[in-house]
Amino acid sequence: MTGQHPDGFRVSVSKTVALPVERPYAAFVDAERRTTWIPGADLRERTATEPKSVRFDWGDGPGRLHVTFTAKGHAKSTITVSHTRLADAHEADNVKLFWRERLSALAELFEGGEPNV
Repeated sequence: MTGQHPDGFRVSVSKTVALPVERPYAAFVDAERRTTWIPGADLRERTATEPKSVRFDWGDGPGRLHVTFTAKGHAKSTITVSHTRLADAHEADNVKLFWRERLSALAELFEGGEPNV
């Protein structure tokens, strides 16, 4: 089945934003900024390489996130979120939709300038 791996299901979502790579990176790693576009998320940082990637534990379950940031020139970048260890195809579909919505929210908030946090 698509997205199924030995440790569960995996989904990936990407979005290109009109932001230098440091801005979306900060939107993920800074907990206060993160609450403006992904309220209530229980993310615990595991490792980070600024401004290229960050890994998180997701909630109390086995879920993990790997987020990469790729510069596309000075004022544009691509964010890729890989969410792994999902229980089943239904959860994978829901998580994929969730990340599409959240990355769109990040772009809307931060492309117009830094929100007041």
